[in-house]
Amino acid sequence: MDLKGRVAIVTGGSGGLGQRICHALARRGVDIVVNYAASASKAAAVAAALTELGVRSEPMGADVTDPSAVERMVRQTQDRFGRIDILVNDAAFNKKIYYPDLDGLTHELWNHIIATNLTGAFNCIKAVAPVMKAQGEGRIVNISSGAGVFPRGSSIAYAVSKAGLNHLTQCMAVALAPEVAVNCVAPGFMEGTRMTANLPADYTAKVPDVSLLRRAVDKDDVAEQVVLFCQSDSVTGQTLLMDCGRI
Repeated sequence: MDLKGRVAIVTGGSGGLGQRICHALARRGVDIVVNYAASASKAAAVAAALTELGVRSEPMGADVTDPSAVERMVRQTQDRFGRIDILVNDAAFNKKIYYPDLDGLTHELWNHIIATNLTGAFNCIKAVAPVMKAQGEGRIVNISSGAGVFPRGSSIAYAVSKAGLNHLTQCMAVALAPEVAVNCVAPGFMEGTRMTANLPADYTAKVPDVSLLRRAVDKDDVAEQVVLFCQSDSVTGQTLLMDCGRI
């Protein structure tokens, strides 16, 4: 798919990785809706920076766990940009709860993580699917985690939410074919993201040492893979693990 002149919604677009994804798409001529839940000023700053690259961009608030808010965001995007070609599900939440600490993993925390990381992506896909199907073309890229491939990461709830997202990718690839391709990128540990900001310093300091390449995953590498999935006409239902050889 030629990306120039396309329109993308990037959820969590003001985060450390979300910003990189927005910029990578904008450099290919994609107009960007920078979605946010609470960081309105950050999203506005990202959108302003994107417009300097010569594309249209607007911040747009919507809590992905709220289906009505998501549907409103999709309608607003159509009204202002005329179409929706790309959805990147990057919005997520985590909190470090060591696996044996089942008492620390409260029902409230479990529900919030699953609602944000998994159900939120489903809400967004369900909302944009009719638009993309009617256009006859679309690309959806989910941002998962190595924790969804192997039992590690910040908590059991986080790992399960990302494993579910990997399988949701396959299910939606079946549901939305042939018009819409649905793929997934599963990064390992990345520095400078909201996800890592919620983790203890002693945990994050050790993570790069257990990968074969002995470094954190490059956020720009992940953003470029999102671009490649959007451009590809031959790939759907795939989850690509990018973890510097930890697994």
